[in-house]
Amino acid sequence: MGAPRHFVKYTFLKLDPAWRRLPAGEREAHKREFLAACEDFADGHLLQAFSLVGTRGDAELMISVEAENLQRIHELHVVLAQSGLMQWAEIPYSYLGMRKSSEYSEDERVSPRGFKGSYVFVYPFVKSREWYALPAQERWQIMQGHIEIGREYPGVDNHTAYCFGLDDQEFVVAFDTDDVGTFLDLVQRLRTTEASRYTVRDTPSFTCLRMSVARALNALDGEPVSLETALPAA
Repeated sequence: MGAPRHFVKYTFLKLDPAWRRLPAGEREAHKREFLAACEDFADGHLLQAFSLVGTRGDAELMISVEAENLQRIHELHVVLAQSGLMQWAEIPYSYLGMRKSSEYSEDERVSPRGFKGSYVFVYPFVKSREWYALPAQERWQIMQGHIEIGREYPGVDNHTAYCFGLDDQEFVVAFDTDDVGTFLDLVQRLRTTEASRYTVRDTPSFTCLRMSVARALNALDGEPVSLETALPAA
């Protein structure tokens, strides 16, 4: 048997602007509660934080997590919901998937693997039913051209989660890199492939800045959490 698959969860948060008008001490307490829940989960599981302040108008913070079962992800979100911060937050976007080896590539990527780049780009992805009606060998051949273009950009790493039956989309695609321009060039090139003809939906697209949980929380109101014991950005 191979390595066990892990679940992947992307949770995007948006704060009520009224939260920023609360006293500084109250806001700090809210952030500390949220941070404590993240640190507890990260003791044995992969958790990373990202800020979207300045890159999206409908999301300000993203937490990505991986776990061996849905119960652990459920427990994390139950505890997060008990934090003061979540009383002022909404979740405009949420994506659930699972790691799985690709039928088009020999890369084995079923174990948790953190993002390393300074920037992470995330979007849901849906292909047309016509794509799945093609013979398997034809789909494999078409995807080889798609994959070859990706290999021309080694500075951009792909993290794809499979969502068939688990969520509304079929995949959650995520890329990380230290060079935003290179990612833009890659996506533009990928639009020219034959495989791209079968794309039904690949939006919304999220541009995320990778950082510690504490830094991402501080970006929400510009106020630092004192004695920052944040998780490293990993």
